[in-house]
Amino acid sequence: MGLYAKHIFPRLMNAMMSGAAFDELRRAVLAGVSGAVLEVGFGTGLNLPHYPPGLTRLTAIDANPGMSALARRRLAASPLEVQHEVLDGERLPMPDASFDHVVCTWTLCSIPRPERALDEMRRVLKPAGRLHFIEHGLSPEPGVQKWQRRLNPLNKVLACGCHLNRDMEALIAGQGFRFETLDKFYQPKEPRFAGYLYQGVAAKA
Repeated sequence: MGLYAKHIFPRLMNAMMSGAAFDELRRAVLAGVSGAVLEVGFGTGLNLPHYPPGLTRLTAIDANPGMSALARRRLAASPLEVQHEVLDGERLPMPDASFDHVVCTWTLCSIPRPERALDEMRRVLKPAGRLHFIEHGLSPEPGVQKWQRRLNPLNKVLACGCHLNRDMEALIAGQGFRFETLDKFYQPKEPRFAGYLYQGVAAKA
């Protein structure tokens, strides 16, 4: 992992993904979680202040050690006990049926093989467990899709593998999940090519 990916990009993402609008979305995604929770793509820990009471265990993983280094400050200030590890979401060492909830926020866009990561999330969820997610991805508008395709190669370089045009609904449903809720919308004040969001809760199909 190079200097940019490990040291510069984490700071850029921490700044870009902060603020009141993102905080509101994070609270909405995390509102229903409780018990034993796994967060895949913990990043710099921006979700941490928005977890509700009722967690018995939070395991937080991220593949980028630079993200994890920045997250330590938030972890130190949090009342939650968190098991925080640098791990690849495509290969989770946890046993089957370990978690009541899995959280995934703005993460599936940058995992090289998101299908494998979703398979792993499904595996570690308990039979009645739930996946809570918010992801940006493919717009339904052909004009926006055109720009997503054009900008995708550049975005993958600048944003360390982040894809603009993944169909998150099809991706999640295709890996053995059924949606309990699914909202799709443009995030206000964000560019449309990067701000079409998929937010919801999914159970094992």
